[in-house]
Amino acid sequence: MAIRFQYNKISLQALNKQLRIRTQALPILKNKESALRIEVKKAKDVAENYSRDLLTIQQRYDDGVRLWTEFKPGILQIKEISIKYIKIAGIKIPEFDNISFTVSDFSLFDNPNWFPDGIRILKELYTVLVKKDLALRKAEMLNFARKKTTQKVNLYEKVQIPGYEEAIRRIKSFLEDEENLLKSAQKIIKSRQEMTEAATEV
Repeated sequence: MAIRFQYNKISLQALNKQLRIRTQALPILKNKESALRIEVKKAKDVAENYSRDLLTIQQRYDDGVRLWTEFKPGILQIKEISIKYIKIAGIKIPEFDNISFTVSDFSLFDNPNWFPDGIRILKELYTVLVKKDLALRKAEMLNFARKKTTQKVNLYEKVQIPGYEEAIRRIKSFLEDEENLLKSAQKIIKSRQEMTEAATEV
């Protein structure tokens, strides 16, 4: 990225201000990046735990899988999934809060006596599934934010800060050269004036 500047003090002040902003922001961005990295790992670990929980629930009830053909679809439905939002490193992230179900009326006399247990199992499965999906979504959102932060860190650290430093160095060097030339010119003018004055006195 080419930094535009002019060889004057106003441009130097503006560049110094931009450099200061980026130099102060860089450690904050690095902290945010490492915090997000930790949170991404946590969210992925949580999602993996929910995947293991799902597997455990399924294995626990594998023996009765043939009974599920008797279970009437539509008896249990998800009514509402309640989500709360929390802020992690300045990013709004969805978190599981609650899940509610509707259970259709069914006759305990006309249906197998394991139906209430089946409803409980399905509630457990749905809850873990929703929690797992939200944890994966959370990990995805945090990882996206981490990537953006990493890009900004790299931009500041590898491009903008060195660019501003180089531009400032060049302006300072130019202004010093200009000042030295001005001093030299003033000395020449002064010595010529002195020579002229000496010549008129003779």
